Amino acid sequence: MKIASWNVNSLKVRLDQVVAWLEHQQPAVLGLQETKLVDEKFPAEAFNEVGYQVIFSGQPTYNGVALIARSELADPVMGIPGFEDDQKRVIAATVDGVRVINLYVVNGQEVGSEKFDYKLRWLDAVTAWVEDELSRHQRLVVMGDFNIAPDDRDVYDPEAWHEKILCSTPEREALGRMLDLGLHDSFRLFDQPEKTWSWWDYRAAMFRRGLGLRIDLVLCSEALKGRCSTSYIDKEPRRNERPSDHAPAVAEFTL
Repeated sequence: MKIASWNVNSLKVRLDQVVAWLEHQQPAVLGLQETKLVDEKFPAEAFNEVGYQVIFSGQPTYNGVALIARSELADPVMGIPGFEDDQKRVIAATVDGVRVINLYVVNGQEVGSEKFDYKLRWLDAVTAWVEDELSRHQRLVVMGDFNIAPDDRDVYDPEAWHEKILCSTPEREALGRMLDLGLHDSFRLFDQPEKTWSWWDYRAAMFRRGLGLRIDLVLCSEALKGRCSTSYIDKEPRRNERPSDHAPAVAEFTL
């Protein structure tokens, strides 16, 4: 079962790229972030035509998430239960017995800002909900654009990014609390090439220069850890014309 996460940074702009990737890679589930589309304009038919079902939660200009799957997307949830938030950042469903949660984590803007405080509150609320989901679903995946580089291995220049947004101690500790529920970063279950990133700033030719961060993650529960056969970042879509600044993060499971 191939499960992938991709921040597409506007589905309107990159719909053809996403459909082409689906047809080539054939994942069982793809989670999208930053679709930036109201629900009335979501191009569900384009995914249906290539054999996928889709659920989505969107808003104009910002945010927006979707789950795309070959099988039924059962028991969908949109938003964090019990957490009032107008931003469309969370969507979940069960696919072939695996509970899949897709997150577009708050960026936070700057350490110490109001948006940073919101990010930490949001992460606490998500973690509490994930704990509840884990109590009911042994096979669980939490994926998405986490806007957190888990540790210094995931940063091209740890010294320059030290305690900056995406790399600060409070953010990493918040991610750690989620992992402590019994989740595993699938990417780190395997030996990986050094300097493997999933996001490269558009500015200063960062992709061409190999300067990025790994902030797109596929986390899996203990019940799926031993069934994870590989996990990687697919950098090829970042080479497209007019690409997203993110590349898909992929994990495969033998079920």
